[in-house]
Amino acid sequence: MMDGSGFEQKRVNLVLLGPPGAGKGTQARKLQDRFGLVQLSTGDLLRAAVAEGTEAGLAAKAVMEAGGLVSDEIVVNILRDRLGQADCESGVIFDGFPRTAPQAEALDALLAENNSAITAAISLEVDDAAMVERISGRYTCAGCGEGYHDSFKQPQTAGTCDNCGGHDFKRRADDNAETVSKRLEAYHAETAPLIDHYGKEGVLKHVDAMQAIDSVEAQLASLVALEIA
Repeated sequence: MMDGSGFEQKRVNLVLLGPPGAGKGTQARKLQDRFGLVQLSTGDLLRAAVAEGTEAGLAAKAVMEAGGLVSDEIVVNILRDRLGQADCESGVIFDGFPRTAPQAEALDALLAENNSAITAAISLEVDDAAMVERISGRYTCAGCGEGYHDSFKQPQTAGTCDNCGGHDFKRRADDNAETVSKRLEAYHAETAPLIDHYGKEGVLKHVDAMQAIDSVEAQLASLVALEIA
């Protein structure tokens, strides 16, 4: 396949690893725009499959309506359907899957069906204490959704939104230090085996995600450009 410069471009399959708040979604969208890759969010794919009434989507719908958790097998079937679509030809970014070693093994098997494999698993490294502060300090204007932070970005006039002049602000119920700490603990417990899995496969990369968003983007772009070349 050819990129915009006329050079042949190798298909890439990326996995972004990182805890909630590390910027995976933001960076995945930036990589999608820059390299023409397709961001595959398992949550979005599940909703789309249910809405479209595909075989895997109907299976997922039945499980969810019964109050159960959608199995890895169903998720893999939904991914199989999506990866077969033409826009995924240049490559994809897996967002939200895999989360566990068995899921990583299932994804490897799925890609192997088409003689493909994970090109790079990029771990967005964060400092837990800083992440607790980053996430637990977030709040937004209830009127327009403008984002603020207790430490990093307060309204220029206390109690007044810079964007719309509103005076009502809100915080997500789970954006508190205790909840964030538990989410980080769960992430590390689940992801440690993934780090080992991709390390053994020789595709694991590390990026310092505590830097400014633009710096993280530049590092990721350099890594992906090397994989595509």
